[in-house]
Amino acid sequence: MTKARRHLQARLIASLLVALSVCFVDRSNAADEPLFVSKRITPPGEYTSGIEGPAVDASGNLYGVNFRESGTIGKLAVGASKSQLFTSLPSGSIGNGIRFDRQGRMYIADFKKHNVWVIEPGETTPKIYFHSDRFNQPNDLAIAADGTLYASDPRFAAPAGGQIWRITRGADGKGRGEVMSSPRRLGVTNGLDLSPDGATLYVSESNSRQVWAYRLDGDKLIDPRLVRTFADFEVDGLRTDIDGRIYLARLSAGKIAIIGADGSLQREVPVSGKQPTNLTFGGADGKTVFVTQKEGRFIEAFRVDRPGREPCLHLPGMC
Repeated sequence: MTKARRHLQARLIASLLVALSVCFVDRSNAADEPLFVSKRITPPGEYTSGIEGPAVDASGNLYGVNFRESGTIGKLAVGASKSQLFTSLPSGSIGNGIRFDRQGRMYIADFKKHNVWVIEPGETTPKIYFHSDRFNQPNDLAIAADGTLYASDPRFAAPAGGQIWRITRGADGKGRGEVMSSPRRLGVTNGLDLSPDGATLYVSESNSRQVWAYRLDGDKLIDPRLVRTFADFEVDGLRTDIDGRIYLARLSAGKIAIIGADGSLQREVPVSGKQPTNLTFGGADGKTVFVTQKEGRFIEAFRVDRPGREPCLHLPGMC
């Protein structure tokens, strides 16, 4: 082995040890934090009142839509206390839900221009992944292990209602979308996520303040089951953990509800502002919940006892 090669190998090993030590410190510090206690982690006013779509990549960076102005995507790097501009969507487009697949591609639901955008790993330029004039206004996204996207598509104007789209990747790398059939008329579809085994899709409905569960059968939503109805306050984004519990943003209630798959209300976590719009799991161990807050236009976070479904999907060794 040449001297130069030995030097390069030593540098690579040193870099790896530093990365591992940082990860260990992050995990140790996080483990010391109290559970289910939310605190603001970005400055007030960083985002517009349209702050939404939180998603974490495999490196632990957090992204949200409408950073400083509509149509942008902000990035909060690991360990940072302020977001920075990651990219802007083409003129007239405004993002809402964001998700990552296992290959590191970012998908963005664009409710203004009826698109789902994709940004390839290592890039910042959005490209159209799927477009349909049949969209009402694509809202939130959920992603399966095989990369299949599910998109909520609410219609807030009378007659209020909504639909769910199933979007798969074609051989040309473009999305192929279809509206999923359902034996019941859907309400104003909003937040959605999958069960840990990928067999059930949970959907929140803004107008009914309900959460529904559907078994998946290709392009069909079957066996609808009412999980829970809330007596007051609108329901918004939701995510599931590795045990199948549902974390639900209760807009105007200022709380994140934690619901068992059987519909039992297990806990409510008060958040800093009264307008939590959406949430996602992340952190070095997948046990940090990040919440986008419309009131104050910031991001807050709290620690939980079990990791989210998606971190375990992207980094199986974590769980």
